[in-house]
Amino acid sequence: MYQKILLAYDGSQEGRAALKQGAELATMCKADVCLLAVMSPDIGVIYAEAAVPSDLPDRMLAEIKASLQEGKAKLQDRGLSVETRLENGIPANEIGRVAQEINADLIVVGHREQGALARWWGGSTGASLLAHAPCSILIAIAKDA
Repeated sequence: MYQKILLAYDGSQEGRAALKQGAELATMCKADVCLLAVMSPDIGVIYAEAAVPSDLPDRMLAEIKASLQEGKAKLQDRGLSVETRLENGIPANEIGRVAQEINADLIVVGHREQGALARWWGGSTGASLLAHAPCSILIAIAKDA
């Protein structure tokens, strides 16, 4: 059914739900997995760094890399073939672009509940992804949510 699954992962609770459900599907389908993290430009961090430079961007990068390695280890423990990717940009755009680049059959993302103001201000990655996805999408919802 699925041969190549793109799994968007950021280490959050929603990301862990996507990792778990994506891993189950990949195991059943004997699919290869591309584990993707996207560093999105945060305008607040950009302004703060311009005013008072700090090591915040380096710490954020280190945390994302650590999350990717954690996710990769969990997938490999299940016997899955895993490639990791770290991209910079708008998450929906990057997820869609990478999915097309690797010829993914399925994209798995986690669902993060947002209020109306947050959706208006930043948009919904899932909704934006529908416009950019070259394949099917599974939006994983944490069972305890």
